Amino acid sequence: MNHPSKTGGHPGGRPPAASPDGTPALRLVAWETTRRCNLSCLHCRAGAEDEHYPDELTTAEGEAFLRDLAGMGRSVVIMTGGEPLLRDDILHLTRYGHELGLRMVMGTNGTLLTPEMARRLKEAGIQRLSISIDGPDAASHDQFRGQGGAYDKSVEGMQAATEAGLEFQINTTVTRGNLPQVPGIQQTAVDLGAVAHHIFLLVPTGRGRALTGEIISAQEYEDVLNWFCDMRGKVPLELKATCAPHYFRIIRQRAKETGEKLTFETHGLDAVTKGCLGGQGFAFVSHVGQVQPCGYLELSAGNIREQPFSVIWRDSQLFKELRDPDLLKGKCGLCEYRRVCGGCRARAYEVSGDHLAEEPLCMYQPAKAGGA
Repeated sequence: MNHPSKTGGHPGGRPPAASPDGTPALRLVAWETTRRCNLSCLHCRAGAEDEHYPDELTTAEGEAFLRDLAGMGRSVVIMTGGEPLLRDDILHLTRYGHELGLRMVMGTNGTLLTPEMARRLKEAGIQRLSISIDGPDAASHDQFRGQGGAYDKSVEGMQAATEAGLEFQINTTVTRGNLPQVPGIQQTAVDLGAVAHHIFLLVPTGRGRALTGEIISAQEYEDVLNWFCDMRGKVPLELKATCAPHYFRIIRQRAKETGEKLTFETHGLDAVTKGCLGGQGFAFVSHVGQVQPCGYLELSAGNIREQPFSVIWRDSQLFKELRDPDLLKGKCGLCEYRRVCGGCRARAYEVSGDHLAEEPLCMYQPAKAGGA
């Protein structure tokens, strides 16, 4: 499930500062509250099915996890799945996190979002929903999502959210099949009343491994991200590229070419954050408590059933490696943009088996070996 974020990543302004010991502040954590899902999306990283998954974190374990997160600051907690609305205690856990002062958002496919559920989510403290649309019409979206009627039900869910006063963003996974349709999908986001459009570049994990032919080329990657940059200020949407760290190189290259100064005031969080945040400002917690850099990089940093998340976040060797750009290999290790891009560590791992290897879908040739 693709993830929502508020204000492009951290509600209320600039990202928080690192701890005195140098541990970066946690900005977002995605919790796979359940792996169960009512759809069978072609790209699903989890290969989720509509069935019971054993050993999911209990209500009590979820509450303990949220208390631990609250002790680390006011991070954004993304309640995701699978389909989180299939978890019986999802409203309780959402309200629990909200009352602890956490910023609660949810990633849902939208098909189960009735007016009543939208109202209850709003009351429980959800600040934003993300709903995925991967085609500008029912035929294209439903084929991708593996179920007829999914598009219409998602649109009904967005209408229910609007009526409940609950803002939503539209997420789109970019593949070769829908690449020509992405501008149309963005216009659909405008027409449906979304507040943001986030594009995700396909990472071939889970069922997505069968879609290797749908992965766009490095040149297409570059082209779609430049188009996305071009749309800034032209549509009434907050725009964010995810699983696309090259975007942060591209906006800096473009600013350098035009002489534009890249600031928080002009470009928001894009100016003060970086591409791959796995282990650096973001983490993923699976339905059984495994902590990972992201949902697509299935390497364990620890398990919250064995250690508090806060300890894993501070002490994990995997996270420490990901936090040091000088450990990157190949051209990523030589790149002058390595501190603001970093390459997609999940794509690197899927191709090479090494999470520090160079990003396989980058055509940029580093200008020099040295610091960013």
